[in-house]
Amino acid sequence: DKNVKAPIAKKIAFEINQHGEKRIDDYFWMRLSDEQKEAEQKDAQTQKVWDYLEAENTYTKAQMAHTESFQSDLYTEIVSRIKQDDKSVPYFKNGYWYYTRFEEGKEYPIYCRKKGSLDATEQLLLNCNELAEGNTFFQLGGLAVSPDNKILAYATDVLSRRIYIVNFKNLETGEVYSDKIQGTTGGVAWANDNKTLFYTLRNEVTLLSEKVMRHKLGTDAQSDVLVYQEKDPTYYIGVYRSKSGKYIIIWNSSTLSSDYWLLDTSTPEGEFFNFCAREPKHEYDMVHFEDKFYVRSNWEAQNFRLFEVEEGKTADKASWKEIIAHRKDVYLEEIEVFKNYMVIAERSQGLMNFRIINQSNQSEHYLQFEEEAYTADLSINPEFDTETLRFSYSSMTTPSTTYDYNMSSKAKELKKRQEVVGGHNPEEYETKRLFATARDGKKIPLSIVYKKGYQLDGKAPLLLYAYGSYGHTIDAAFGSTRLSLLDRGFAFAIAHIRGGQMMGREWYDDGKVLNKINTFNDFIDCGQYLVDQKYTSPEGLFAMGGSAGGLLMGAVANMAPQLFKGMVAAVPFVDVLNTMSDPTIPLTTNEYDEWGNPDNKIHYDYIKQYSPYDNVAAIDYPNILVTTGLFDSQVQYWEPAKWVAKLREYKTNNKLLLLHTNMDAGHGGASGRFERYKEVAMEYAFILDLVGIKK
Repeated sequence: DKNVKAPIAKKIAFEINQHGEKRIDDYFWMRLSDEQKEAEQKDAQTQKVWDYLEAENTYTKAQMAHTESFQSDLYTEIVSRIKQDDKSVPYFKNGYWYYTRFEEGKEYPIYCRKKGSLDATEQLLLNCNELAEGNTFFQLGGLAVSPDNKILAYATDVLSRRIYIVNFKNLETGEVYSDKIQGTTGGVAWANDNKTLFYTLRNEVTLLSEKVMRHKLGTDAQSDVLVYQEKDPTYYIGVYRSKSGKYIIIWNSSTLSSDYWLLDTSTPEGEFFNFCAREPKHEYDMVHFEDKFYVRSNWEAQNFRLFEVEEGKTADKASWKEIIAHRKDVYLEEIEVFKNYMVIAERSQGLMNFRIINQSNQSEHYLQFEEEAYTADLSINPEFDTETLRFSYSSMTTPSTTYDYNMSSKAKELKKRQEVVGGHNPEEYETKRLFATARDGKKIPLSIVYKKGYQLDGKAPLLLYAYGSYGHTIDAAFGSTRLSLLDRGFAFAIAHIRGGQMMGREWYDDGKVLNKINTFNDFIDCGQYLVDQKYTSPEGLFAMGGSAGGLLMGAVANMAPQLFKGMVAAVPFVDVLNTMSDPTIPLTTNEYDEWGNPDNKIHYDYIKQYSPYDNVAAIDYPNILVTTGLFDSQVQYWEPAKWVAKLREYKTNNKLLLLHTNMDAGHGGASGRFERYKEVAMEYAFILDLVGIKK
C-alpha cells in the first residue's frame, strides 16, 4: 500500500556540550542498552524505539510491495547459482585431511576429516545444521583440534554479538563434554599436553578482547587462570598456536602498534615472554621456523620489510637481520614459510604477486597472473615439509579458484573453481582497470566489469561500490550475485579509494584521521570520472557501501547528492562524532588512531566537518535504502535509525528514503548460507526498480 505514510520520529532535545560548543541531538532517545533490548518486559522507552523501527519496516515494505515478486525471483536466481551440495578443497594437517561440505537445502556447513588418505572413511566432526536448530541466528567461531587429534574445541554464537561459548567434543566417542567457557572471542590455542588451552575473554560492556585465560579440561571455567590482561583499551588482543606448534602466541594490536608474548607449548603453566617491547608506532608480525623467527615489520619502513632473528635474541632489535629491504613502490603484505621455500605476498601497482624464494640456494621467481584486474591470496598452508603452495585466485569475470603450485617444478594444478550453477561463461563479460584522477592529482584505481556489448553512451546504469577504511583493500574479486545486475545491463565497479591499502601503506595513511575527507572526495571523483567517460550518467549511477563504507555513503550523500540516482547504505557508521566521543560504546577506544579522538579539539573539529549525521542539510538527497540489525555490536542500530529520522526531517524532495531493520540479526546480517541473500535481493530490487527494470 503506497498510501502508508513515512514515519515521523518524535524529537526530544538532548544537549551535548563539547569544547565549549553546544549540540542538540533530537533523536538520542533511540539508543537502548543491551539490557533494554533483551528484557522480557519492554520499558516505555524500549517500546517507543521498537514501535519506531517497526513503523519504518512497515513503510519500507509498503514502498517496496510492488517489487515483492521481483525480489522473490531475484532471490531464487541468486541462490540457484550456488552449488547446494558443495565441498571445500581438503587440506592436510597433522595426519588428517580436513574439509567442509554442504548438503542440499541446508543453511550451514558440515565439518569432516579423513585419516591419512582421501580414500579413508569420513569422520564427521561437527554438523552446524544440528547446532543451529531452534535459533534464528547461528555462527561458528574457531575450530581447534588438540595436538593428539582426539578432542575438538569449537565455539558458537546464537545472538549475533560475536560473543562465543567454547564447547568440547571427544572425537573418539562423540561425547560433548560438560566444560563450557562463556564470553569468549571464539578462538582457542591448545598446549601440547592435550588438556590445557588458552582463550580470549571479551569485556561484556565494551566487547573489547582484554584477557587471555588458561583452562584445563575437566575443571570449572570459573577457576580458569588469567595469564595476560591488556590494560590499554585501544588494543585488540588474541591468542593462537604457531604453525610450527612450538609456541602459544598472545598478540596485541592497535591501529599503529603491535606486540607479542610467547610461551613454549610443552610448558603450559610457564611464564610468557615478550617478543619485543611495545612501541607507540611499530607494527610487526612474525613466523617461527626451526630455531629462528621471520619478522615482517614497519620499523623505519612504511611499506614493511623482512627480518630474521634467532630464538632468544628477539627482544633486541639490533640483532634483527634484514633480509628484504623496504621498497617505496611495493607493499609487503604477508609471508608463508616452508621447509625449503619462503613465499612473499607483495602488492605492487595495487596488484598481488607471489615471490617464491628457494631457501637452500636463494634463487627466486614470481608467480604471475594474466588478467588486468584480479585478486590472489595465500590459502591454507598448515604443513612445513611440502613443496606445494596453495593459493586462491579470482577476478571480476573468473570465479574463485583454488590452485596447488609446485614451487620446485613450477607446475600449477587447478584444485577447484567455484561452480556457478546454470553456467557462467567468463568470455561473455569484460573486466578492466581504470584510473580516475582525484581533485588533488592522485590516480585512483577502479576495477569494472560488465557484459560485452555495454555501450559507452552515458545511458547505461552502473553500481559503484567502495569501503575505504582500516587499510582494508577491496580487491577485484568475483561475485556470482552480481550477475543479476550485469545480465540486466548494469556495470559494476569498485573504487579503490584512499583509506584502503590498494596502493601501499601510504594509501591508507592518506585516508584516515585528519586525511579522512580524501576517502569521500576520491569516491565522488571516481563517480564523476565514470560519468565523464560515458560509462553512465547521474540518472543511472548508484552507490553502495557497508559499515565504514556506509559512513562513506552518508558523507557522499551530503557532499554530492546530485551525482547519484540512488544509494544503499548497509549497517552504516554515520554518527561518528557521538560514537567516537563515547568510550562505553563497543570498539570506540580501539578506533582513535583510525578516526581521531574527539577529546582533542583538532580531531573534534575535523570529524564534525564530515560526520554524516551532523551534516544532514535541507537539500535534495538521492533515493536511499538503509539496512541495519538490532543486535549489531559493531555499528549500533541507533546510528542508522537516527540518521534516517534526521534525513526525513530535512530532505527537500520526495525521493525514497527507506530503513530496513533486521530485528534478529547483528553486523553481518542474517546467518546461514542462503538467508542473507534475501537482503541482497531487496537491495537489487530497490536499485533495478529505480531505472525501470521490473523483472
